Amino acid sequence: MTTTGEERAAAGTGPWWWARWRSALFDGALALASAAECAAEGVPFARDAGVPVAAGVVFGLLAGSVLLIRRRWPIAVVLVAIAVTPAQMGFLMGIVGLYTLAACELPRRIIGALAGMSLLGTMIVTFVRVRQDMARGDFTLGDWFVPFAAVTTSLGLTAPPVLLGLYVGARRRLMESLRERADSLERELQLLAERAEERAEWARGEERTRIAREMHDVVAHRVSLMVVHAAALQAVARKDPEKAVRNAALVGDMGRQALTELREMLGVLRSGEVPERRIERRAAASVPLVAVGVAAAAAASRAADGAPGAEGPCLAELEELVGQSAAAGMVVDLSVQGEVRSYGSEIEQTAYRVVQEALTNVHKHAAGAKTYVRLAHRGAEIAMQVENEAPPEPSSASAARLPSGGNGLLGMKERVVALGGVFVSGPTDAGGFRVSAVIPAA
Repeated sequence: MTTTGEERAAAGTGPWWWARWRSALFDGALALASAAECAAEGVPFARDAGVPVAAGVVFGLLAGSVLLIRRRWPIAVVLVAIAVTPAQMGFLMGIVGLYTLAACELPRRIIGALAGMSLLGTMIVTFVRVRQDMARGDFTLGDWFVPFAAVTTSLGLTAPPVLLGLYVGARRRLMESLRERADSLERELQLLAERAEERAEWARGEERTRIAREMHDVVAHRVSLMVVHAAALQAVARKDPEKAVRNAALVGDMGRQALTELREMLGVLRSGEVPERRIERRAAASVPLVAVGVAAAAAASRAADGAPGAEGPCLAELEELVGQSAAAGMVVDLSVQGEVRSYGSEIEQTAYRVVQEALTNVHKHAAGAKTYVRLAHRGAEIAMQVENEAPPEPSSASAARLPSGGNGLLGMKERVVALGGVFVSGPTDAGGFRVSAVIPAA
């Protein structure tokens, strides 16, 4: 993995302006070599200038040691190298200075100006020295050799370090740019991974809620009816044996249906089998729990319908649902308005579950109260309302002692809102309770 710029800056352990001790030792060695060179070249310079040799050596040492600051002030190093060019010293300092200048982050015009000054200074000094040597008779070549030597020497001492510095600087900037891109990509990938984990956790929570809602809707209704019939069986066992037998048969049938539903759900949750049609509908989901939730809902729907492969309960079974409540002793009035038509499976299943849970709540909290179930088919929506009157006796609501977890209304609201509908529930002025829902038809 790459490190960020802040980590690289914090990793610098060298002295002063050096990032590493290795760089400091390298620059120190270069400065020492340059100082020794300039000190040696200061001896003939002192003789030619007519000054003490010691002064020339000290001058060379001071001039050559300037190379120590080449990383911090490269312009100063190049200017000193240009200044000592007439003394014919500081060749190493000039070459290293030009390389450092070209490799650092400076405007090209400054690099070009200083390189041109160094080129011109070296050319002039070489021209004068070669001409003096030819005048003394050290060289017997023609006059053409003087400008040739001046040009080649100046280009040889200036062009290679400048070009190499420009190449190294461009490569360094490219590597830094690639490193910054890698750091940015790593941060983005980390952020995406965190967001993916958050989405996965959210999806797992949503599926847990959906599984709990499905199990509550398909099992709680039948179990509530079982408890109601069991209470009625206890009340009429001695007075009306035939009715007691019928109630016992209903309790047995509903118990077997509830067990079938539970086995279907638990079997799917353990095996992870998913119907093909539901897999195609949710192929984009990557969380395994999503498939489990879909399978549980499908299995529960098949168990409730009694037909393998069914998509779930539909509005055509609403009369059967109301009949089951009526068989349990509830007075139910079902009315349907508008032209009856079919809707999407999710819409019909949600409408059915709303009515089913509302009737279950009446069994739990208002036993014996007359209940009105209204279903309205409208142009762009379907509306349903379940309203019960006040229970005839205050104690009848708890006669069957049905427990309540408080999840029924919440589950109904979640179902309706998920389809873009509106859900309202609350007590009525007459002492009853009303549940209303409107679901878009599309």
